[in-house]
Amino acid sequence: MSENSRLLALAKALRRGETSSEQLTREALARISQSKLNAFIDVLPERSIEQAKAADQRLAAGDDHPLLGIPLAHKDIFVTRHWRSTAGSRMLANYVSPFDAAVVERLAQAGMVCVGKLNCDEFAMGSTNEHSYFGAVSNPWDHQRVPGGSSGASAAVVAAGMLEATTGTDTGGSIRQPAALCGVTGIKPSYGRVSRWGMIAFASSLDQAGPMARSAADCALLLQAMAGFDARDATCRDLPVENFSRGIGRALEHASESMPLRGLRIGLPTEWFADG
Repeated sequence: MSENSRLLALAKALRRGETSSEQLTREALARISQSKLNAFIDVLPERSIEQAKAADQRLAAGDDHPLLGIPLAHKDIFVTRHWRSTAGSRMLANYVSPFDAAVVERLAQAGMVCVGKLNCDEFAMGSTNEHSYFGAVSNPWDHQRVPGGSSGASAAVVAAGMLEATTGTDTGGSIRQPAALCGVTGIKPSYGRVSRWGMIAFASSLDQAGPMARSAADCALLLQAMAGFDARDATCRDLPVENFSRGIGRALEHASESMPLRGLRIGLPTEWFADG
């Protein structure tokens, strides 16, 4: 798995002293300031550097959490205490929440450094990321095209190499579709696997939070930190958090250049393609 994981590569570099969380964070903030994608709604550099320095202290003390010190950004559907929480709407343009969403909390506990809030379709109602009070987001592969939505910026910044990890939300495709349009990986977890506490709702019976990254291996690491029971969300399932990284890469152990998909299993929903 490690050879496909950019996050684990960063974690190793941090533990070897080849870089620091503060350095990674400053580099990410520099890329954000130079970007023309219109992906970010709110950035607080001093707050991010403060978090990075705290992460470096944890690293120096021997904390070995694999996500510790790595920068990420949150879709602006998750409320945050310091950054504005707008949901891409003029109605909430200056709103700052008194608490962090559960997803934000858990990734902060893992030691990840928030570098800002990401643009999205207003109240997550869209599939192009054009319908935001703060303007449209561009696809990094072609700035004249859309990145998908509503988590379009979450996919775009990963595809552009600005960050290795972001969060998104998915009601009817809002993680999966922009991941496809931008060429990255996104997961909509099973309903109830990740707490929706502090996630501004679109359709509460369908909404779910999920990770976005370059690979399934990295999404698995992020989901490991995001998942788990939360009594504040009445729909959150009280289930043990599995090792989501288990088995990643094993399916293709027998693949070859002539048979690149050998050993891969494909699920077929019978309700869609047969007599369900």
